[in-house]
Amino acid sequence: MRRALWMLLLLAPGPGGLLAQAPADSGAPRTSAETEQLREQIRQRWNTHLRATLGLTDDAAVKLQDTERRHEAERQPIRARQRAIGQALDAELASGSPNQDRVTQLMNERQQNRLALQDVDRREDGEMQRYLTPVQRARYQEERRRFQERVRDLVQQRRQQRQQRQPRAPRPPARKRPRS
Repeated sequence: MRRALWMLLLLAPGPGGLLAQAPADSGAPRTSAETEQLREQIRQRWNTHLRATLGLTDDAAVKLQDTERRHEAERQPIRARQRAIGQALDAELASGSPNQDRVTQLMNERQQNRLALQDVDRREDGEMQRYLTPVQRARYQEERRRFQERVRDLVQQRRQQRQQRQPRAPRPPARKRPRS
């Protein structure tokens, strides 16, 4: 389980990321230093895993780490905006009468963000073409896809656990229907 939490930390934005706000296994909140230390451990394990899986030279491993860090820094604000757009869209749709223009605007912004993420991915892949073979790039993309899938699953599990722990608000009594 601890390994799974480390994977989540890698994708949590900033030092006050997702797990820094949640209680640790011991019940005490994580400090920014602890969170950063766990992120660094995840990065090291990821880099070691990629080096072995892809058969990277020292030079290629350093270049890959640099490429990943720079492009991930570009992705973080786009992902944050994507989450904000999703929340705004959910709120708009949940309202009694959603504003059609606002929904259209949010959907357009969501599509633009998706395209921006794809652009970062394309530029990252283009940079990797300079020092990775096609086989290494394909394996890298598959490893990254699997990693992201695992992280998504873990995030979903954490959400479900949080929802189960939160006390549910009592439901209002059901209204009686008049008989016809």
